[in-house]
Amino acid sequence: METALTIAGSDSSGGAGIQADLKTFSALGVYGMSAIVSVTAQNTQGVIDVEDLSPKIIGEQIEAVFNDIPVGAVKIGMVSNSGAIKMIADKLRKFQPSFVVLDPVMVQKSGFDLLRPEARLALIQDLLPLATVTTPNLFEAERLTGFKVEKLDEMKAAAKEIFSMGPKSVLVKGGHLADGPIDIFYDGRQFHRYEGKKVKTKNTHGTGCTLSSAIAAYLAKGLPLADAIQEAKNYIQGAIEHSLALGHGHGPTHHFYRWFPEISETKNN
Repeated sequence: METALTIAGSDSSGGAGIQADLKTFSALGVYGMSAIVSVTAQNTQGVIDVEDLSPKIIGEQIEAVFNDIPVGAVKIGMVSNSGAIKMIADKLRKFQPSFVVLDPVMVQKSGFDLLRPEARLALIQDLLPLATVTTPNLFEAERLTGFKVEKLDEMKAAAKEIFSMGPKSVLVKGGHLADGPIDIFYDGRQFHRYEGKKVKTKNTHGTGCTLSSAIAAYLAKGLPLADAIQEAKNYIQGAIEHSLALGHGHGPTHHFYRWFPEISETKNN
């Protein structure tokens, strides 16, 4: 059975982070493993607090997995401090996984800073060069590049700038574009557009985590990167279309909609 490891924070409401990643791996037929880097107190309305685990225990979790079970792909999500980033980078350089999908999670929808300002440089210097693909949204692309990213030409410029920081490829996600959800992929040679359908819903908690972990799952299953991204896009499109109206804020996507399509936002409403 194909396997994937997620290295990320825990979401107590189950819609994002480690929980979303493991649900995605399971939904796509991949055995999921995890290394938790921080525990968040959060729900559909926002993040209340974050408590980081020590770099030592983060490293030991990663070691425990790699020393026992083959890892088909690694997905990295929220990592809030430079100590954790450097530990993760050290372990990835040691074990040399075939694929690394880096989702540079920086700010939660409610505005809570998930990446400490001083850790931005560590993420750029230590993790980006290890990534097979990195998947910033528009806001994260702005944080990484230092310029506004609101239009397609700005997304292309951001993709080029982020590519120059060391990853093998960049997928700038345009879910909040005025023209509709268009993602821009750049591999250092050419651009490719991935288009989606706009879904009228507020229940999009965990979409970024889910997309990046789906890419990792499909890479672990042997798909070429371009196909892995397209299949992941197809999966997240369905998960949003069947999103769940849970909680009082932004509800989660429905990771298992292919098995339980009758459970959805429409039904819950």
